[in-house]
Amino acid sequence: MRGVSVARFGSLVARGVEAVTHDPRDLTSGFWAVVVTFEGELTAVRMARVDAAADERDSEADWPDLPGDWRSSLDEDAYVEGVEEVRRRIAAGTVYQVNLCRVLEHDLPEHARLAALGARLGRGNPAPYAATIDVPQAGLEVACASPEAFLVRRGDRLTSRPIKGTAVDAASILRKDYSENVMIVDLVRNDLAHVCRAGTVEVDHLCRVEEHPGLVHLVSDVSGRIRPGTTWPEVLSATFPPGSVSGAPKHTALRAIADLEPVPRGPYCGAVGWVDADRDEAELAVGIRTFWAARRDDGARVLRFGTGAGITWGSDPAGEWEETRLKAARLVGLATGAGVPSARL
Repeated sequence: MRGVSVARFGSLVARGVEAVTHDPRDLTSGFWAVVVTFEGELTAVRMARVDAAADERDSEADWPDLPGDWRSSLDEDAYVEGVEEVRRRIAAGTVYQVNLCRVLEHDLPEHARLAALGARLGRGNPAPYAATIDVPQAGLEVACASPEAFLVRRGDRLTSRPIKGTAVDAASILRKDYSENVMIVDLVRNDLAHVCRAGTVEVDHLCRVEEHPGLVHLVSDVSGRIRPGTTWPEVLSATFPPGSVSGAPKHTALRAIADLEPVPRGPYCGAVGWVDADRDEAELAVGIRTFWAARRDDGARVLRFGTGAGITWGSDPAGEWEETRLKAARLVGLATGAGVPSARL
């Protein structure tokens, strides 16, 4: 039913809004549905009840077809020029790697609920860190099919699983993908070291190949033991935004992103998930493969979806554009709907 607030995370379903905050210092008790935009704005909703079994599902049939093309914040020419500019900055020695992204947009009917889109994604593109947060009164309408863990907390253990390297199959993964993954793993190790006990940060797995619907990824696992008394503001300050979707060094990569991307990323490339402060547990996905509802300046309701690629000196500009298309095609196809011609991306 429209107007019912719900948050789903795999086998967990949470309902009922007790509080809304934009301050991570408030994440001290209760179960929170959390979205942090790439620009760093946190919105967290403390949910009244959480059930471990989620047999009841929203109906994907309630999601409308979306005819027509999607608009892109960067067209092919602009994206290719952006890749070339990143390569110029790499040649100048100011940055080593930059994740360059674009945001797709489509008009969205007022009655469309992101919970129904989340159900469709769950069937058509299952993901290990899937999340649907449909709490309009908090400004959160997000459907995420992320394969990537930004931060997983279990007691004092904090784990990040960065993804760098995407291809249609394992044989198509490039040498530059492995180099890029190792570069980001080093960045994540440094980020976790700011909040973990000395000597506890380790690379548990390096560059394993994971299969996902329609593509494969290179994934690494980095973990450490959080220092006693460390707070969520400290954890987020040390690690955000995720290194895999910003670049290295992070501060100059963020400067390049600000210069080259014409629109904010919003929840895309931010963090989407949950924090259970009572149990010292959390799962925050990197907000990739993520849709969200928003309002344009003219008040029109729109659906947005981000896609991008990691740019290194070895990048082929046309190939990087195609990677953004590959990452978007399956998900945008599901959102567009059966019987609707494939949208140009």
